[in-house]
Amino acid sequence: MDIHVSSAAPLELKTPCLILGIHESRRPSPAILALNAHLAGAISRAFRDREFRGKAGEKLLLHPPDLPAERILLLGLGPARERKFDLRRELAGAAAFLHERGLRACALDLASLPARQLPVSDLAQLAGEAVILAGYHFRRYRSQDREKPLPAPLKLTLRVPRRDQVKEAKAGAVVAEAICQGVILARDLVNEPGNVKSPEELARRARKLAEETSLDCTVLDRPELEREGFGALLGVAQGSVREPRLIVLEYRGAGETQQPIALIGKGVVFDAGGISLKPAEKMDEMKMDMAGGAAVFGTLSAAARLQLPVNLVGLVPAVENLPSGSAIRPGDILTSLSGKTIEVLNTDAEGRLILADTLTYAKRFAPRAVIDIATLTGACIIALGHEASAVLGNHDGLIRALGNAGERCGERLWQLPLWEEYAKLLKSEVADLKNTAGRPAGTITAAAFLQAFAEDFSWAHLDIAGTAWEEKGVPGRTQGGTGVGVRLLIQYLRDGLHPAKTS
Repeated sequence: MDIHVSSAAPLELKTPCLILGIHESRRPSPAILALNAHLAGAISRAFRDREFRGKAGEKLLLHPPDLPAERILLLGLGPARERKFDLRRELAGAAAFLHERGLRACALDLASLPARQLPVSDLAQLAGEAVILAGYHFRRYRSQDREKPLPAPLKLTLRVPRRDQVKEAKAGAVVAEAICQGVILARDLVNEPGNVKSPEELARRARKLAEETSLDCTVLDRPELEREGFGALLGVAQGSVREPRLIVLEYRGAGETQQPIALIGKGVVFDAGGISLKPAEKMDEMKMDMAGGAAVFGTLSAAARLQLPVNLVGLVPAVENLPSGSAIRPGDILTSLSGKTIEVLNTDAEGRLILADTLTYAKRFAPRAVIDIATLTGACIIALGHEASAVLGNHDGLIRALGNAGERCGERLWQLPLWEEYAKLLKSEVADLKNTAGRPAGTITAAAFLQAFAEDFSWAHLDIAGTAWEEKGVPGRTQGGTGVGVRLLIQYLRDGLHPAKTS
C-alpha cells in the first residue's frame, strides 16, 4: 500500500501510466484537450471512429511520445453525472487492467473524476480503496505462487488540481490504507480453509492482532463458557472435536466514561449444518460462515490504526457446526445465557444460537449500541441477491445511520421490517422460543429471534449472507471473501451518529 499525492499538471507527471477519466457526452477536460493536441487529434479520431466513446468502464490505452507518462489510460465514465458508487467499480477495473499488463505503478487525475461534490479527502479515500483492493489475491496455498512472490498493489499517485489540496488528499489516502488493511485481514480470514481456521486459530489471530495494534484481547475457552452458562453456543459446538471460543477485542479511543459500541460477528468457522446436514454442492463455501467475525476483526484493526475517538468492544463467538454422535439433534432444548430456553428445530439455524448468547453477554459492557453482523440466512440471498445486505433492528436512528454509511462507502443496506407478528411465529409449545419459523420471511424471523436477546439496548442486525462471498470475481472483489462490513462499520463510526448515552 503506497499512495502519494501530487499537484503537478497532469501531463507533467512521470509515471508508468496516467489514468484520465473521460465522459461519454461532455466537453473534454483541459488535460484531455491538451493530450489530444499533443497526439495530433488521436483521441478525437477514436471518438469519431467509435473505437472509444467514454462509456462506463470503457478503456483506451495510449502510448504518447515525448511525455513523462509512459502510457495514458482513458477511462470511460459514462454520462456526465455524479456516479460515486459506480466510480469505485470503474477505478478498480482500471487498476485490474493495469495489473494484468504487469504495471506496478500509476497516477490518477482526481480532477477528471465525476465526483466534484465530494471533499478531496473523500475522493482520495474512494480512489485509494478501489485501487488497493483491486490488487488483492489469496493464493498462499498454490505452490507456484509460493515460489514467486505475488505483485504488490499498485503504487498510486493521486493528482490534485491545487497545492492547498495536497494535505487533504493525503489524509484521505491514510484512511484508505488503514481501511484496506482491515478489509484484507477480513478477506484473508474468510478465504482460509476450514482445516486451518479452528476456533482456537481465530483466537490466536485475535491475540496477534491485539499485539500489532492498541487492542486488548480476552478469550473465553470451554470451561469458562460452561461456568458462565453459554448453553446455546455450547450446544452448537458440541458436534465438533474442535473446542469453541468467545473472542473479546476491546479498543479504547475515547474517555473511560464513554459507553462503548459493541460489534458482534458470527464466527462459525465451518458450517456443515449439523444433523440437519447441508447439501454437498457448494458446502466447501461454508468456510465463509465466519465472515461476520472477520468483519469485526477488520473493523477493530482499522479503528485502532485510524485512532478513532470511540470505545469499541468486538465479540466473536467461534464454533464449528458438524454432525457427529455428540451433536445436538432437532427437537433438543437448550438453555441460553439469558435463561431463555430454545427448542432447536433445525441445527442448521445455528448462527442465531451463538449470537443469542453473545448478545446477552454484550450487556455487561453497558453498550450505547450493539451491531451484529452475520452470514445468517440463505433467505437473504433470495430477498436481496448479492447487491445489498439486510438491516433490521429496534432503533430507527441506528438503522438510518447505518444505511447512510452504506450509501457513502458503497456497501449498501436494505431495511426489512421487524413487526411483532414475526416474533409470534417463533413461539414454541415446549420452550420459550424455537430457533426457526420455517421458510417464509426467513431473514426477518431470524432477526426476530435475535431481538428477543437484544431488548436491553439499541440494536441493529446486518445479514451479509449474500454479500460476504463473491462467486466469480468482479473489479475490486476477486473470487472468495469480500471483506464486507469493514468499510460500512468504519464509515458509521467515523460519521459519529450513534444513539444517545443510555442510563
